[in-house]
Amino acid sequence: MLFGYNQNLIYNGKMYHIQTEDGGKSNPTVTTLLFLGGSISYKRTASYADILESEEMENVVRETMSAQHKGVIKDLIDGALDSELK
Repeated sequence: MLFGYNQNLIYNGKMYHIQTEDGGKSNPTVTTLLFLGGSISYKRTASYADILESEEMENVVRETMSAQHKGVIKDLIDGALDSELK
């Protein structure tokens, strides 16, 4: 299991917390959660079950985590998540 990313971002006058985490081999999923006021407003996941036996798994998971975290931030800032935010 890899260490995740945590970041706060103000968008449209609201403070969002973005958290990306690795579920580990027992739950091979990268999950990014977007919180507003302590509640989950948006969730994005990516499975890596297909590469569990790969020698490059850790590097791929690390890259996936970074790309997914940055992607959610970009989508938030660009307004692409506006219709999905709770």
